Amino acid sequence: MTVRPGPASAGENALRLSILGPLRAWHRGTELHLGPPKQRSVLALLLVRAGRPVPVHHLVDSLWDGDPPERAVNVVHRHVGALRRLLEPGLTQRSEARVLVRAAGGYRLDVGEEALDLHRFRTLRDAGQEAADHDRPGEAADLLLAALALRSGPTAATLPPGLRSHTDFAAVDAEYFRAAQAAAETALVSRRTQQALPLLGQAAQEDSLNEVLQAGFIRVLAAEGLTARALEQYRHVRGRLADELGVDPGPELRAAQADVLRGTVSPTADTPPRTSAATTATTAPTASASPASGGRSPALVRPAQLPAALRVFSGRRTEIERLDSLLPAGTRTSVAIGGAPGVGKTTLALHWAHRAAHRFPDGQLYLDLRGYDPSGDPLTPSTAICYFLESLGIPSERVPAGLDSRTALYRSVLAGRRCLIVLDNARNAEQVRPLLPGGPGCFTVVTSREQLTGLVASAGTSLLTVDVLTVAEAVDFLTRRLGRPRVERSREAALAIIEHCGRLPLTLAVVCARAESRPGTPLPEVAAELERSRDSLQAFTLSGTSDPVTDTRSVFSWSYRALTGQAADAFRRLWLSPSPDVSPQAAASLTGLPMEKTRQVMSELHRANLWIEYGSGRYGTHELLKRFGQEMSRAEDTAASVEGARQRLYDHYLHSAHHASSAVNTHREHPTLPPPAPGTQVMTFTGTAGTADWLHHEMPALHAVAVRDTYHGEGVRPWRLAAVLELILDRSGRRQEQTEIQSAALLAAQRAGDAQGQAQMHRSLGFALGRTQQGDQAARHLEQALVLFAEAGDLLGEALTHRYLAFLRNAVEAHEQALTHYEAALGLYRTARHELGIASVTNEVGWTRILLRDFEGAVEYCRRAVDIARRVGNRNVEAASWDSLGVAHHRLGREPEALRALHRALEHYRRLGDAYLTADTLVHIGNVHRSASPGKARQAWTEALDILDSLGHPEGELIRERLKDIDGGSR
Repeated sequence: MTVRPGPASAGENALRLSILGPLRAWHRGTELHLGPPKQRSVLALLLVRAGRPVPVHHLVDSLWDGDPPERAVNVVHRHVGALRRLLEPGLTQRSEARVLVRAAGGYRLDVGEEALDLHRFRTLRDAGQEAADHDRPGEAADLLLAALALRSGPTAATLPPGLRSHTDFAAVDAEYFRAAQAAAETALVSRRTQQALPLLGQAAQEDSLNEVLQAGFIRVLAAEGLTARALEQYRHVRGRLADELGVDPGPELRAAQADVLRGTVSPTADTPPRTSAATTATTAPTASASPASGGRSPALVRPAQLPAALRVFSGRRTEIERLDSLLPAGTRTSVAIGGAPGVGKTTLALHWAHRAAHRFPDGQLYLDLRGYDPSGDPLTPSTAICYFLESLGIPSERVPAGLDSRTALYRSVLAGRRCLIVLDNARNAEQVRPLLPGGPGCFTVVTSREQLTGLVASAGTSLLTVDVLTVAEAVDFLTRRLGRPRVERSREAALAIIEHCGRLPLTLAVVCARAESRPGTPLPEVAAELERSRDSLQAFTLSGTSDPVTDTRSVFSWSYRALTGQAADAFRRLWLSPSPDVSPQAAASLTGLPMEKTRQVMSELHRANLWIEYGSGRYGTHELLKRFGQEMSRAEDTAASVEGARQRLYDHYLHSAHHASSAVNTHREHPTLPPPAPGTQVMTFTGTAGTADWLHHEMPALHAVAVRDTYHGEGVRPWRLAAVLELILDRSGRRQEQTEIQSAALLAAQRAGDAQGQAQMHRSLGFALGRTQQGDQAARHLEQALVLFAEAGDLLGEALTHRYLAFLRNAVEAHEQALTHYEAALGLYRTARHELGIASVTNEVGWTRILLRDFEGAVEYCRRAVDIARRVGNRNVEAASWDSLGVAHHRLGREPEALRALHRALEHYRRLGDAYLTADTLVHIGNVHRSASPGKARQAWTEALDILDSLGHPEGELIRERLKDIDGGSR
């Protein structure tokens, strides 16, 4: 790798990363070369979401702007593998990554606060905002200016322009500009304008059309006595607004100009003198415009209805920034906060509303719309408007009867006023729509478990979806409620509590309340109680109370009871999925519904935030919601209906995996399967890239289903799935999983007395054990398989077992014994007239000849294998034979012939989408180049290593050692 000296970090051994400007990284004080543009882009996308999982589909969509190539997922995995080696140079294949880790269908970058400038910026910015909220403007200004000083240019400035404009990076830029606005306000109040001037000038230059920021900068210029420059800045911005947007300056900018002209700079940019027509109207009677007022103008009151916010609030930095960003632009007048039950939507809305209340001098309205309420009766829009009108000073006798008339009066009263309206716990868009004011001065915050997409089209509402807390936010949550000493004394227990609570604020709050009521109980004991209640929600109910707001089951049930019948049925089936997320086809198999109906049902669950649809088209939910679905299933479903759903799910995975393995392993026989249960959806595959992507997503579920069915299903089920997965697991190097699955399947087949299954699993397990150098055990299983296949008259099963035994003998250099087993296999294939098997054995005999150093004999056998494979039309065996032929030529010193053969193999494997054998052939190509062209060898081995790392394959360590040797230890 190319390196150059750079600034050392605190503690010379630390990793340092910078994204607030050019993308850069240092390790032990030496700057790292971050690789090609797409690799740098992957790192940047991970950095802006550091500490949070970034799904692979998000990386793919971002890198290729929604139009990815066929092998985009593999390219991302290769870049991640390269970044892992770069960021953790000492990482070995067998050690666990600590910086760039797998997480939730993607990757997460875990770096400490001091390691990343974005983390430090946010920490300083948040501390500054907290100081400002507590009337410490001097401290706030110092902290905010220190945050601004960390930035040296636009976020990820060195990325290609197309990606640099990605919304993830634009959002970080927006954080910076909002911090600059806050810095201007606090600097003016605390008289720190001299220190602020250069930093604000940089921000104002970059965001020249941000009127709030420009107004703050103009005031700071004036406060420093630079009146002429302040007025020139105003004229400059006014010209840019006219030229680029065709608009005049807004009230913030005009107020700043007026302050400068009068020589009275306002202490804050948010409270300009209220002299504009719009603000004058807020103090004038406005109800007289409505016939319902009877010609009189009642005095309007200034409501202040916000309920008290939580005494302690933690996390939600990104969400608060998003809400803050909606105010200055003025283009959006409402936001709908959605999310799963218990995720903290109301808490967030009220916390932010209290922070923003000073921006709305005409008051704050609040109403619980009871959309999801124990009473089951949502508030009607007509009743809600009547309540608001009375709160605004309109006597009840002057409120008209019809909804349309009430809505017209409500909007007339609010016209020209600047009010903040919080509509909590809404049921749907229809309930909310009449409650939205008509003018631009007011801002409405809606919370709902429903995704109110209807408001986007009809009212231009912004949507904000709230997820569970990050681990860091959850730790802060516990610390603020239980005290830092108690948490730090038992940090492992605290992390276990967070895991059991699923980072859901509601359940964390319940557990904290119980822990606070028992201050003498150590946190490890609390964690142990949660572990004992893992399969129940009982641990998340406060004993001695009947408050449905804090009872987790009750909170979940309000959403569940609002579902239609089919959606409720689906919710009670989906908990059976063993993976964190589920595909539409797996969901349809669980429900037994047709695909189109399943999509409608899943769309309803998505709108209710019970199962969320990801960008990849898959659905996921919170673990505690799955647990609630299981409880509902036990209460409402028959055992037969649950077993039917489980059978369809198993058949979905079994038959889909069979199609996937058949698509990528065309040289192998696959077990014949009985038809799937009615209502099962089966995946079919036409391209190898799609097959590989499906296997990547579904492997955790396939593993879980295969092992789980050993204990819950019939004996035939586990071994069939295990047999289908055998070669898939082997090619991906998943040795431990392979052994676990095959062992469990063998046990199930023995328990059921299934001779065919026992034969298959003895053979598969023997091969898996042979891969892990457990030769004696492997041989015993393979010999037993031979006996069982011979008794059953299964010639092909017997032949493949002989080939596995030959592999074992070759592994211990007993090559002549291996040839004996190959001869037996060849005879069986000839008896069965199985040309593909004959081609495979002929190639394997050629490889054994290479091991015997009979290279001319190897060339003869491998050429014969190529000819047979071509005649049969099997590209997989042909590729394997070309690869063996290339190695034989290389051993004979015929490098041109070797490279021609190996590149033939490589071409075939790439078309087949076989990642492991592509890497294997690249290794052989590197071997040929090693002496004469070390640069080409390095290139081939590096590509092979990236593929192996993306598969998590243990053979990557061997290639890494070769690269170290060829680079003289620099890699």
